[in-house]
Amino acid sequence: MNFYRLITRSRLTRSVTGFDRTPSRMRSVRAIVLCGVAALGTVTWAGSTHGVAAADLQSESASSRRHSNRETPTVTAIRRASPSVVNLHGHKTVHQTVSSIGGVTPDVARQVNGMGTGVVIDPRGYVVTNFHVVEDVFEINVTLQDGSTTTADLIVSDPASDLALVKLRGQGPFQTIPRGHSSDLMVGEPVIAIGNAFGYVHTSTVGIISALHRDIPVNETQSYRDLIQTSAGINPGNSGGPLLNIDGEIIGVNVAVRVGAQQIAFAIPIDQVLDTVTEMINRHNDRRFVIGLHGTLEQNGGIRIVELSKGGAAQRGGLQPGDRIVKIDEDTIDTDLQYALAVLDAAPGEKLRMEFQRGDETYETFVATLPATSASGDPLADLAWQVIGVSVRPAGDAFTRRMNMQLQTNYRGGLMITDVRTGSAADQQGLRSGDVLLGIHSWQTSSLGDLAEILQQPEIRQGPNAKFYIVRRDQTLYGHMQLAAQPPATRR
Repeated sequence: MNFYRLITRSRLTRSVTGFDRTPSRMRSVRAIVLCGVAALGTVTWAGSTHGVAAADLQSESASSRRHSNRETPTVTAIRRASPSVVNLHGHKTVHQTVSSIGGVTPDVARQVNGMGTGVVIDPRGYVVTNFHVVEDVFEINVTLQDGSTTTADLIVSDPASDLALVKLRGQGPFQTIPRGHSSDLMVGEPVIAIGNAFGYVHTSTVGIISALHRDIPVNETQSYRDLIQTSAGINPGNSGGPLLNIDGEIIGVNVAVRVGAQQIAFAIPIDQVLDTVTEMINRHNDRRFVIGLHGTLEQNGGIRIVELSKGGAAQRGGLQPGDRIVKIDEDTIDTDLQYALAVLDAAPGEKLRMEFQRGDETYETFVATLPATSASGDPLADLAWQVIGVSVRPAGDAFTRRMNMQLQTNYRGGLMITDVRTGSAADQQGLRSGDVLLGIHSWQTSSLGDLAEILQQPEIRQGPNAKFYIVRRDQTLYGHMQLAAQPPATRR
């Protein structure tokens, strides 16, 4: 029997049939309002107004002292970290089996409005959360601490580690959360959790580190290793939120609770989180473009170049093995994650300004980002990346069932877009991650094999434009795209 559950908050609402072009809104969680009004009596002193003012000053002084006494390290820590915590919510369609008369168990489609939490790790708006918070969400809606709202794009995700990176839309810079370390945690030290608990935004709870290095099975296919166990109150909606130390630094990402137990919850250690996110970004960058260097992080910061690709962009930019890259554009490189994010923010073909040290001298150069094919090693996937500019995966049986139910048709499936190459035909037509490609021209795209066969048809490659059909947030849309006559430059 499984005793653990993920802590995304989900609420079921009425099933949506057909295509609704008005975006669904998550019902707001209404605050509890006190309805009594206190009657304030007015006292008039017979003495001078100067005496009243003095009394007021005395009262304010006493209030300030009391406020000072109440401002504990916990209060300071929450105040320090809260601006970097965001609330994530969106909706997706799921299928549930329900009981009915005669033992029949029909499959029923329902809309699920999910809620979770995220943490800003970079001023450009990159946010870390759990994969299960954003999995299959049609649109990621975000509420910041000040009440302002925006949306976010899914950049990279990894179901195995249950981590995802999204990027906020809108004008930055965004306040980043102070980073702690999970390598020197102590059992018994106080911790704080902040999150969207049951939809109550920015809920803060306190506890201690109860244990370290816990391995937790969630279900038959999902398990976590080396988790932090805490007694801080963590509830549905806290997924992806921060676990803080008493200094207000993030030491973990909240992920799961023990079902039926109190004060038993778990968080992924922050060192593990950021190492995994860095690897995810690097894999993503490799699919988009190639710089042509391999390096290692120095203890005092900077990337020491170990090897250069012959004839690659870095070598053509004048870099040499042994050089130490200390800055990319405006980003000082102190960690592997900073290097990965600096490269992630570039577009294929863009030139990166790199500041590097060689010996005792500091130099500057510009390194182009060469467009790359998909790193999948699958020629079918590479063809889609080259010709259209998308990485795709099968949308899954749940999507197929839902579309056939809503459209009263017999789709064999679709391809979920997971990445879009900047400047490609797909990018120019506004396709984005999360869209599901249903077909091109008069053919369905239910598999990579289908898509590859379609892209090699003469009328597709030689025609002026190819008509395509997608599903976005339960809307069926279509457009026309000019496919690439020649694949873009490949890896060197």
